[in-house]
Amino acid sequence: MRPAWISLSQNTQILYLIFCLCHYTQAITIQVARNTITAPVQGSALFSVDITCTGTPEIRWMFYSVSGQQSIATWMLGGAANVTQMYERRVETHPNGSLTISDLCLQDSGYYTITVTETSGNSKDTHVVLSVTEVLYEDIQYIAVSVIVLGALAVFLMLCTWLLNKLYNFIKAWRQRRCLPEHTETELQPL
Repeated sequence: MRPAWISLSQNTQILYLIFCLCHYTQAITIQVARNTITAPVQGSALFSVDITCTGTPEIRWMFYSVSGQQSIATWMLGGAANVTQMYERRVETHPNGSLTISDLCLQDSGYYTITVTETSGNSKDTHVVLSVTEVLYEDIQYIAVSVIVLGALAVFLMLCTWLLNKLYNFIKAWRQRRCLPEHTETELQPL
């Protein structure tokens, strides 16, 4: 007696074989929207992923930097997340395995790893690099204050120039009046 799958058509056999291979190897795929993310200080970063696997896997996000490694969150896909205390108020987990970190600081720059583990023990991971940049508001404020101070100084100098010009004309007119001889009635009468 032949096994049941031998009596199927060749196309159906190939599809059945692919299904069996996928089922028994329990292939996990993790697609990451962006491998590198740049975000400003006090901003937020979305680590968007698309996970394909069999069953309900466990999701684990880890952070790696020069100072060491830190677990961020662990949860069963679709379930409640166990977020570490360090990230408790800043992390939002999504039902598809994605992660959002808000209120970023420079120390959040580093290497983030998502590990997907199936109930059979098979696992796969992928990485995302986060670069947190500092917006230099101090420099912008310095430039704005400098422009305002220089503008005020220019207005002050123009006002001083105008006043000095008025004073010069006043003194010039006063000196001319003072230097003119006074005319008496005798000098003005014809001879």
